[in-house]
Amino acid sequence: MRHQKSGKKLGRTRDPRKALLRSLATSFVLNNGKIKTTKTKAQAVRPIIEKYITASKKNELAVKRNLEKYFYTGKAVKKLLEEIGPKYKDRKGGYTRIIKIGPRSGDQAQMVSLELV
Repeated sequence: MRHQKSGKKLGRTRDPRKALLRSLATSFVLNNGKIKTTKTKAQAVRPIIEKYITASKKNELAVKRNLEKYFYTGKAVKKLLEEIGPKYKDRKGGYTRIIKIGPRSGDQAQMVSLELV
């Protein structure tokens, strides 16, 4: 039974799902805080991104090491610590927004744009 289990499965087993979310988060940071993806994937990666933006407000060694564990590239970590974190220093949360684009032409999946506020 899946009672009180949080998070979407996204039609994948655990390891491919973790890799997908890490990849989406890394792409989000490297593409100036904007990616185009399906609604379900955006809803799944949004809390992860917000968690790491909140962490990156403190530019400390422990935070940097935690970010390096999650993100695939050092560029993404550097960008979070030097650009994105300080930008949202005074904001308590809600760093991202989801904007509907419309259905994808191939399979009619609902496409959205996930971007920084």
